[in-house]
Amino acid sequence: MIVRIMGEGQVRLADSHVAELNALDDELLAEMESGDEEGFRRTLGALLDTVRRLGTALPDDALEPSELILPPPDASLEEVRELLGDEGLIPG
Repeated sequence: MIVRIMGEGQVRLADSHVAELNALDDELLAEMESGDEEGFRRTLGALLDTVRRLGTALPDDALEPSELILPPPDASLEEVRELLGDEGLIPG
């Protein structure tokens, strides 16, 4: 799967990592709903770090269709709320 981190680029990530990302996404959603800014920052950072750690960065000139689009690390709680679908940032 191809994941885009807004403002950074794209990463190729094995589908086998989706469960780990979903766990972080669920935690992020709960922190957003409760207004926990500190927890939101920590979990968003962990989610992005996990994608970077487990994935392989694509060259800057690669333009693959992204299956997931994640916010940049400096996104505000409100900006991420606007990106969320019914299932969070990561469907499934």
